[in-house]
Amino acid sequence: MMRDRDNHNQDAAVTVETGARLHLGFLDLNGGLGRRFGSMGLAIDGFRTHLTATRADTVTASGPSAYRARGHAARVLEALGLRPGVHIEVHEAIPGHLGLGSGTQLGLAVGVAVTQLHGVSLAPATVAGIADRGARSGIGIGSFDQGGFIVDGGRGPGDGTPPVISRMPYPEDWRVVLVLDARGEGIHGADEKAAFGRLPPFPSERAAHLCRLTLMQIMPAVAEGRLEPFARGVAEVQRAVGDHFAAAQGGRYTSPAVAEVLRWAEAEGYAGVGQSSWGPTGFVLTAGVEDAEQLVQAARRRFGELSAVRLCIVRGCNHGSRISITSPLETLKRAP
Repeated sequence: MMRDRDNHNQDAAVTVETGARLHLGFLDLNGGLGRRFGSMGLAIDGFRTHLTATRADTVTASGPSAYRARGHAARVLEALGLRPGVHIEVHEAIPGHLGLGSGTQLGLAVGVAVTQLHGVSLAPATVAGIADRGARSGIGIGSFDQGGFIVDGGRGPGDGTPPVISRMPYPEDWRVVLVLDARGEGIHGADEKAAFGRLPPFPSERAAHLCRLTLMQIMPAVAEGRLEPFARGVAEVQRAVGDHFAAAQGGRYTSPAVAEVLRWAEAEGYAGVGQSSWGPTGFVLTAGVEDAEQLVQAARRRFGELSAVRLCIVRGCNHGSRISITSPLETLKRAP
């Protein structure tokens, strides 16, 4: 039986804004201890999903990624037995299939907006399960919930989403130069599932090394604000995981154009290079704004107009999503 949990705020509007994330690498693709994957990642600014949910007679959506937003809304309403419908207006969406976590952030934003509109409070991990997000990584959920530098504990024997086991503030001065492929997309959907199925076994010794690297080098470096060991550690994880996925994505990096820029940056002395998720977006970790701007300017001199790639500077985002609930009456009262 369909029901409505909240009948006294029919004119409410729920607005959700959330940023992108970088998936910095899997830690245990072996799974010998009963948990598989395990991830580290970083919430970033520069890209966002911003949407508003209002009551409607049917389930509708408009704006970028409207079709996906409508599907998420319908799934949440059905799963919770809430009375349809709802209209989702997507004002802005993180670009899809670039390795920036667009699908998870859209699913969470829609799910939270719909549940809040109906007076239902659910944890982001619960919403992610309903929206069929977070199957292998909890980084997107942690990014939506808290922001910062995040480590999750991998997928266990049950169906639950990987738990966030560490969340740390990312140093405010540090910057990340993103290397975006202007022409390609990363592996996703059915192709992604098939690619995981074709991967060779991941050696337990290598998984153990990556986990030690994370606990004893990468995380302490974030806590102490020391970029050099952090960058070297992330790059080492990236090499191990990228080479493991090479057969599925055509090399350590998905995009040859991005790979060329990253190899050049590494040769120039920037240790922390890698690819977010399946790419094609690459990244270079830098110590601050000046360092990042110098890298971008040098890359443009080296590669000309960079017709195949686009460079942009972002920073870590140390807060989670922003959610606001308003009504037309409240809006009128606030008007000058």
